[in-house]
Amino acid sequence: MNERNLSRRGPLIALVFIAVAGALAFYLLPATDVTASQALDNAKSGKKLQSLAELDGKAPSRRQLNVQTWKTADGAKVLFVEARELPMFDLRLTFAAGSSQDGDVPGLAQLTNAMLNEGVAGKDVSAIAEGFESLGADFGNGAFRDMAVASLRSLSAADKRGPALKLFAEVVGKPTFPADSFARIKNQMLAGFEYQKQNPGKLAGLELMKRLYGDHPYAHSSDGTAQSIPPITLAQARAFHARAYAAGNAVIALVGDLSRAEAEAIANQVSGALPKGPALAKTPPPVEPKASVHHIEFPSKQTNLMLAQLGIDRDDPDYAAVSLGNQILGGGGFGTRLMTEVREKRGLTYGVYSGFTAMQARGPFMINLQTRAQMSEGTLKLVQDVFADYLENGPTQKELDDAKRELAGSFPLSTASNADIVGQLGAMGFYDLPLSYLEDFMRQSQELTVEQVKAALNKHLSTDKMVIVTAGPTVPQEPLPAPTDKPAEQPLGVPEH
Repeated sequence: MNERNLSRRGPLIALVFIAVAGALAFYLLPATDVTASQALDNAKSGKKLQSLAELDGKAPSRRQLNVQTWKTADGAKVLFVEARELPMFDLRLTFAAGSSQDGDVPGLAQLTNAMLNEGVAGKDVSAIAEGFESLGADFGNGAFRDMAVASLRSLSAADKRGPALKLFAEVVGKPTFPADSFARIKNQMLAGFEYQKQNPGKLAGLELMKRLYGDHPYAHSSDGTAQSIPPITLAQARAFHARAYAAGNAVIALVGDLSRAEAEAIANQVSGALPKGPALAKTPPPVEPKASVHHIEFPSKQTNLMLAQLGIDRDDPDYAAVSLGNQILGGGGFGTRLMTEVREKRGLTYGVYSGFTAMQARGPFMINLQTRAQMSEGTLKLVQDVFADYLENGPTQKELDDAKRELAGSFPLSTASNADIVGQLGAMGFYDLPLSYLEDFMRQSQELTVEQVKAALNKHLSTDKMVIVTAGPTVPQEPLPAPTDKPAEQPLGVPEH
C-alpha cells in the first residue's frame, strides 16, 4: 500500500509534508467511522476487542507526551510513547531509503518498497494479506523522496501482538522478492507512466523538479521513468534492501498500550530481523538554480501554473516562522492572500496553494493552481504580484493573529490518535528533531511578530528566483476581470480529472 492520498492539515501536522503535484506524500494510517466512545466503553468494561475495525478512528484527547528514546543493539533509533487509552499499538519504521538513494537507477527505492509484502518464506502476497487480516492488524508501506516507511497497527493483547509482529518483521526484514510479483509491479509502474502523459499537472510537476534540482537526487520522480524501470533487476532490489533497510538506517516509532519493557522487546525483535548495516549518508545540499520559465504544450481548456524555488531543510531554525507566514500567503485555504485575490475577488481558479516542503536537504517552496487557458498569462502575473507584495510588506497584525489562533485550534490534531503520534515520532526521529518538538513549535509560533515572519520569508524567498512551469494550450489571451466582492459564481479554473 502506498500511502499517498491525504488531507491538507496545516503546518503543525506537516512534519513530513508533500511536494505539490504529487512529488511527495505525507503518510497516515486509514481510519473508519466507528465512534471513539464505543471503543472506550469496551476497553473500560474489559471487553476484548477482536479486530482493529473496532478501534479505527478513535481520537484520544490531546495529552502531554512523555517521549522516551533509546537505541537497539543493532543500531536502530527508537522513540516510544506509552498510551494506555486503547488496547492497541502503532509501529512505524522509517528508513533513509527514499528515491534520493536511487543513485543512477531512478525508481529503485519505490520498486523495492513495493516488494516488501509480496512474499516471505512460506507465504505469498495473498497469504501475507490474509495473515494480517486474520489477526485484525493493518500493514502499510510507502516510499518517498527522503524516506521509505513500513507501518503496523495491531491489538496489544499478546495472542494478537506476537504473531502480527512476527509476520511484520519477516515482511520488512526478510522479503523473498518473488519474480512474478516483481514483473507485475513493474508493469503497474509502467502503466502509471502512460497515465502521466494524460495529466498536465503531473507533467508540469515532473518538469518543475528537474529544472529546480538539476543533477540533485531530488530532481527525479520517486516512481522513476518509463526508461529506468524495465532494466531494474531482482539482484538490484535485493541489494538495495540489504543496504537501505538495515537496522542502523532505521527509526522505530512505537505508540500504544505497551510498557517500556514490552516496547524494548518489540524494538529488539524488529531491528534484529533487519539486515545489519549502518545509516546511509544524508542527501547533499542542492545548487541554487537560475530563474526560468518553461511551457509544456498540452491540449486542454485550462493551464496548470507552477512556481517554485528552493526553500528550507527540515532543521532550519526559521521553520516555524516560514510555516506560519506561508499559512497566510497560501497554505491555509480560504482567506489566504492568494485565495482572496485569485479566486474570491476574480473567480480565476477553484484553488491556489503555496507550501514549503522541508526535507533533509532544501525542499521546494511551491505555488500551484489551474486557470482557464485564455487567462493564464494574466493569472500568472497576478500570482507573482501577490507574492511580491507579501514579501515586501509582510502579513498584517490581524492576519498573523488569525493564523496563530487557527494553529492553536488545530494543535490537538497533532496527537489526536496513536496513528498521528506515531507519524510525528517517526518524523522527529528521522530528521533528528528534539523530543520537545511539538511544544517548541507551538511556543515559537505563538511568540512570532509580524517583523520576524517578514524577515524569515525574505531570508529564504525571493521574487527573482522563481522557476516557473506551465502546462496547457497556446491560445489568445484575454484580460483579467476586475476585482469585485461578487465574482462570477463559477470559478474559471475547473479542476481536471
